Amino acid sequence: MRPSNAEAIDSTTINREQRVVALVGAPNSGKTTLYNWLTGSRFKTVNYPGATVEYSLGKLAPHLGQGVLAMDTPGTYSLHPKSADEIVTIKSIYENPEFGEATGVIVVLDGTQLSRHLQLALQVKETGFPMIVVITMSDLLRREGIELDLDYLRKTLGCPVLQFDGLLAGGLLEVVAEVQKLPLNVKPQRPQVWNFDLMDQKMKECDRIAKEALSHKTEKPEVRLNRIVATTEKLDRVLLHPWFGLLIFIAVMSTLFSSIFWAAAPFMDWIDGGFSFLNEWVAGLGPGTLWADFLANGVVSSFAAFMVFVPQIFILFLGIGLLESSGYLARAATLIDRPFSALGMSGRSFVPILSGFACAIPAIIATRNISSSRDRWITSFIIPLMTCSARLPVYALLIAFLFHGESPWLAGLTLALLYLGSIIVGGIAAGIVNKFLPKKDSSYFMMELPIYRRPKMRVLMHHATTRTLNYVKRAGPIIFVFAVIIWFGTNFPNYQMEDAHQKLEQSYVGQLGKVIEPVVHPMGVDWRVGVGMISAFAAREVFVSSLAVTFNITDENEDSMQDSLLTQMSTAVNSAGEKIFTVSSSIGLMIFFMIALQCMTTVAVQMRESGSAKMAIGQLIVFNLAAYVLVVIVVQGLRALGVP
Repeated sequence: MRPSNAEAIDSTTINREQRVVALVGAPNSGKTTLYNWLTGSRFKTVNYPGATVEYSLGKLAPHLGQGVLAMDTPGTYSLHPKSADEIVTIKSIYENPEFGEATGVIVVLDGTQLSRHLQLALQVKETGFPMIVVITMSDLLRREGIELDLDYLRKTLGCPVLQFDGLLAGGLLEVVAEVQKLPLNVKPQRPQVWNFDLMDQKMKECDRIAKEALSHKTEKPEVRLNRIVATTEKLDRVLLHPWFGLLIFIAVMSTLFSSIFWAAAPFMDWIDGGFSFLNEWVAGLGPGTLWADFLANGVVSSFAAFMVFVPQIFILFLGIGLLESSGYLARAATLIDRPFSALGMSGRSFVPILSGFACAIPAIIATRNISSSRDRWITSFIIPLMTCSARLPVYALLIAFLFHGESPWLAGLTLALLYLGSIIVGGIAAGIVNKFLPKKDSSYFMMELPIYRRPKMRVLMHHATTRTLNYVKRAGPIIFVFAVIIWFGTNFPNYQMEDAHQKLEQSYVGQLGKVIEPVVHPMGVDWRVGVGMISAFAAREVFVSSLAVTFNITDENEDSMQDSLLTQMSTAVNSAGEKIFTVSSSIGLMIFFMIALQCMTTVAVQMRESGSAKMAIGQLIVFNLAAYVLVVIVVQGLRALGVP
């Protein structure tokens, strides 16, 4: 994905006098962690031409110096590619469209799995690339009293060998110093193809080098290494158990999703109170003036309706980061492999699908690492059904309406059920597609399970904060634009009319609403909600902001802006005098937002990733039509049963 804080790098400034060092390493080796420390987020993410797999390119962080570009490549176990991401690793090093060939390579090796990862270092050595070997997981090695003989490794590999602590960036300055010393204008060779006999020989060589490096300065290194993985093996006997493991997985995910509501409640109250004060203050700057009304009830109210739910988004990012950094995320993927295989996917689909609970866009991009095109198609098809963070403000508002003033656990349980519902709907959709999609290629699932580690909360908090801020920055401009449009549309052409309800009905938005009302009426709502649903196609968060403008235009300065909006919702009636927001209509709206594909950016990304406009547009039509039909059936069915 392209980070929102990415800094563009002018390719015309890249020349052979500038070092471009590529980081290569196996998945979960700590390669990307080193890259992030080197660049300090000053990077851009690039699609290799002709492929849909990305590499990242960035300048060194300012305090580390200048004249060096770092390139993070997709994880690979060797220089003999077998998948699309491994092919891009090779091409981005040798045939990069921005700078040609890399001037050097940093080979990142996991110190706890040295014998297996050394194979990659030997392959890079054979190419003649100027190289540095960086050994990660050094904190785990130190904890068990393991000391590597770095001098032996330097002599054997013929290059600088350094250790790096990914949690605290220990050894980072030494890595940068060695990078600055790498020679320029060295012409490397293509990687040599190893036949079976040579492969066997090289594996034995790697095993010998690893044993020598460990035994020179450490007594009984095998025993100490076994202690590192002993705890992991004990935990895996429980967490990967066919039955207990699944129960624990369900409990972990349920806790994550339900905590999004109750843990965020006090922070939401603080934000809500702050915006209420700001709204009153802005309105008081020019009582009765058009500009003050625009700022207070247009801009401030719109942002308040969205920002109050930011703590929930932060908790979602923090929870996913916690699962990933602890090592549990990879285990969850293995647990889910069997049920996923019945739906035409594999455990490799789990991480993209879980990412879909944050945002569908990077989740669809993450399907690139699924080797089977059929599995990748099914996974990307159901990702928009996952409850992304953009849906959270909508769900939270409707849940707050249903359970206002009641126990928080009811709201938390309802939110957890909505997440579960999205998984069930996604599973049904995958099962249907799996029945009709022809099986063209066989798939396999192989994942290297990392060691369990104690997450560093400071690092997790930083990452969650960064991702949340990026989310707000992305949503902010869209909300502002629609705040202006909706406020203008609800106040003009008769902005001087004193009766607020007549002004709204005769406004431009009111005129549009009357056109769409016959369509949304069977869903149990009126044209004002329909306008919000249309605006949500730009970004789902805008739905809440739209309601804040259309239903909260007669704000009586209650203590809480959210309470004010909920009060307006509870008393709002349609032209027939019937309440708009009821139990049945609120349930219908939640079902609609669960299934409907409203994010046009997702449609554009889907079109690019699948290479098929037909698939993306078909998905848009099918999801929205299915959502509409199901909501009408549910709402009318509930009302027939006497549910208001």
